[in-house]
Amino acid sequence: MIEIERLRQALNDAQAIIIGAGSGLSTSAGFVYDGERFAKYFSDFETKYNFHDMYSGGFYPFESPCEFWAFWSRNIFINRYNDPPKPVYNDLLRLVRDKNYFVITTNVDHCFQKAGFDKSRLFYTQGDYGLFQCSLPCHEKTYDNESIIIKMVESQQNMKVPEELLPVCPVCGRPMTMNLRTDDKFVEDEGWHKAGNNYSEFLDANHDNKTLFLDLGTGMNTPGIIKFPFWRMTREWPDALYCSITLGKEELLSHAEISSRSFCINQDIGEVLQKLL
Repeated sequence: MIEIERLRQALNDAQAIIIGAGSGLSTSAGFVYDGERFAKYFSDFETKYNFHDMYSGGFYPFESPCEFWAFWSRNIFINRYNDPPKPVYNDLLRLVRDKNYFVITTNVDHCFQKAGFDKSRLFYTQGDYGLFQCSLPCHEKTYDNESIIIKMVESQQNMKVPEELLPVCPVCGRPMTMNLRTDDKFVEDEGWHKAGNNYSEFLDANHDNKTLFLDLGTGMNTPGIIKFPFWRMTREWPDALYCSITLGKEELLSHAEISSRSFCINQDIGEVLQKLL
C-alpha cells in the first residue's frame, strides 16, 4: 500500500502524465490470448493445428488465404471490435481525464479510444487491428476493416471464409494484410505521423514540468519504444518520476541511474487502479 499511496501522490502532483501501455494492460482488462477464452473461439483451429493460443495462431502458415482470414477475422473481431471484459481502461481514464496526459502504446486493440480517451492524445506505434494495408505495400494508406471483418465472421464455414471476401488492394490488386508492425512493410499513414508529431510536441512542451512517466504492462519484447525512452527521460528531465505497474517480477525493471526517482508495483494493474479510485 505504501507504493500505491506514493503513486496517488505522484498523480496528484504531476503537471504532466505520460502513459506507456503494453500488453499487460489489456491482459488485466481481460483480453487474454489463451486458456478458456482461446478455447471458446478457436477450439476448431486448436484441434486441427495443435496451437494453444491466439498469438501462436497469428504466425501459423495456414493452408489457404480463406483459412488464414477465418482465423484472423475472428481474432480481430473479438480483440478489436468487442469491449474488454473488465473496466480497466475506463478506470484509467477516470484517473487522468482532467489531467495533462498523453498515451503511447504498443497495443493494437484500440481499447483507449473505445474507453473514451482523447484521440489527439494517443499514439499507437505498432498499428491497429482495425486497419488494412496493401501487403506490398504499393502506397502509404490504410483502410478501415470493420464491415469486411464482420462479414468474414458471419459467413465463414469449416474454418474458411468465402473467396469473394478476401481483401485486395484497391490500387494494385495484391492481397491486403493487417496494419501491424511485423516487418519493414508496415505502413505509417498520415494518421500515424500526426499522432507521432503530437507525442513529440507533448514531450517538448512538458520537458521542464513535474512529470510522471507511468509504465503500464510493458515488457522487454520492444523496450526501445516505451521502457528505455521512459528511463532516459526520467534521468534527463529535471523533475520527472517513473512508475511501473505490472504483474510479473521479471518485468519490474528500473535503471539504476534513476533508482531515487522510480518505483515499481508488482500487482495486477486493474486492482491498483481500483485502489487509486
